[in-house]
Amino acid sequence: MAKRPVPKYDFKAFGAAIKAAREGRKESRKKVGDEMFISPRYLANIENKGQHPSLQIFFELIQRYHISVSHYFQLWHDY
Repeated sequence: MAKRPVPKYDFKAFGAAIKAAREGRKESRKKVGDEMFISPRYLANIENKGQHPSLQIFFELIQRYHISVSHYFQLWHDY
């Protein structure tokens, strides 16, 4: 079966917001990684490359940094 042709959501803006919030709290990637049980490299890829986080990690990051995701998903309101 062929994959459904769906454009992937670009998480770069979300990653930049997480990075800014983390740096604003003066937290290292290692500290965050240790507390969230993820590798600092995984967090760096989310922040810098727009890697798609798992739903669980996405949820934990928005809670940790009080990030509102509503403006990242505005396209949902257009339907």
